[in-house]
Amino acid sequence: MSFFNKDLSLPNQFNKMKRYIFAFLLLNINFYFSQKNKSLDCYDLKKVLEVEATPLYQPHLDASKKFNIKLLKDSKDVTKYNNRGKMPKVKMTAKGYKVQKLDYSRPYLVSKAKTTLEKIGSKFSKDNKGATITVTSITRTLEDQCKLRKVNKNASLGISSHNYGNSFDISYVRFNGKLEHNTKLDAALLKVLKYYESLGRIYFIKEKQQSCYHVTVRNY
Repeated sequence: MSFFNKDLSLPNQFNKMKRYIFAFLLLNINFYFSQKNKSLDCYDLKKVLEVEATPLYQPHLDASKKFNIKLLKDSKDVTKYNNRGKMPKVKMTAKGYKVQKLDYSRPYLVSKAKTTLEKIGSKFSKDNKGATITVTSITRTLEDQCKLRKVNKNASLGISSHNYGNSFDISYVRFNGKLEHNTKLDAALLKVLKYYESLGRIYFIKEKQQSCYHVTVRNY
């Protein structure tokens, strides 16, 4: 009799197990899509593309589109171009410059931008008895830019030339690794940037809120 009762209980146990498995799968599916939506909600590409650039900034975007690099959306895009040899890694320290710790950008640039940064650093150092400049930001993906906006509301709402891998920022308040305003070296840096601008190799803007020069390399 007890054996018979055990047999009758098996279907109930099986049904309970099915409910547990179903609940477990449903929970995991919901978690997966919630995480996926979180990443998608970081930025709305349509809205980003709708933001119009200022007349001052438009030449930077126009120059960026001449390197045949598509808008960098995430780290996978950067890795893809790096693997193809189109976006080599930037040295964190080289003659005349040092890259500070990058929290919201990546040390990769299109080849011509990387070479131009090296030349700017080298010329600055040569003209100023070995002094160095500090690079504060390099290539940013749209995801990087989205994360940056969460801590800095002044970050661009729309497309940035940083999103194409041909722009970098140079601090004008940090020289020789020290955070202090140096009028003489600031003027010297401006002179170097104007020199490369006159050669048709870069565009640059002085960003007062970020205390840096935003430099965009042209496909010269």
